[in-house]
Amino acid sequence: MDVNSDFKTRAAVHAARLDWTPSPIPGVDRRMLDRIGDEVARATSIVRYASQSRFSAHTHGGGEEFLVLDGVFQDAHGDYPAGTYVRNPPATSHTPGSEPGCTLFVKLWQ
Repeated sequence: MDVNSDFKTRAAVHAARLDWTPSPIPGVDRRMLDRIGDEVARATSIVRYASQSRFSAHTHGGGEEFLVLDGVFQDAHGDYPAGTYVRNPPATSHTPGSEPGCTLFVKLWQ
């Protein structure tokens, strides 16, 4: 899947106007801002976790950055309330989720 994948041209997206796309995990949806690839991809997305949703353990081969926009995001390293920025280096593993629910800005393979 390619979304705004030509990095030689400017892209402007009003994220709130995009449809939520279900992820492989029930309760976790995405608004794709840019993407090159399928499920494992270079991607920038808004990600919404419903209350008590959780991804299975996985590794980010190219690293991951996220900013918590609302709610509380959680993994084995801690709880991240709104306003928290985290950068995980390449080959980082985690089991992310959210008990109360949350919304994130996420960049993969940056």
